[in-house]
Amino acid sequence: MQSGLTGGTERSESGSPETISVSAMKRYEPILVIEDEEDIRQMICDILEDEGYETLQASNGIEGMEALKRSPEIGIVITDLIMPEKEGIETIAEIRKDFPGLRILAISGGGICMPENYLNLARALGANATLSKPFGRKELLNALENLVR
Repeated sequence: MQSGLTGGTERSESGSPETISVSAMKRYEPILVIEDEEDIRQMICDILEDEGYETLQASNGIEGMEALKRSPEIGIVITDLIMPEKEGIETIAEIRKDFPGLRILAISGGGICMPENYLNLARALGANATLSKPFGRKELLNALENLVR
């Protein structure tokens, strides 16, 4: 059986139709990771790729928005909130305006304020889920699983 982003009904080797589950399809939508710290960005991508997700990377909101415009098949964005050039709060607002159906996971370790303050603002502006740094593999995958339900 072939899998793809289109979904629906596929033909098995015998020629009979097989239904592809939505959750299985969602796993193969590319995930864009926007994070200015390269080691954290790479760690997130490594975890996701180990689980079968395709990832794209951007180091700030400007690069992230460019990637979204080039790759409309992206299904989920994971974005840090505090970044140089174009931070995550502004990026979330722009994503909501230009790509209203896109699912967003906002991540933050804080900064001057507690991370919860930034994460609450991200949620108010349209993030579907939030995750406070530092987080582990299990927390990331649980947050993602909740996004695709």
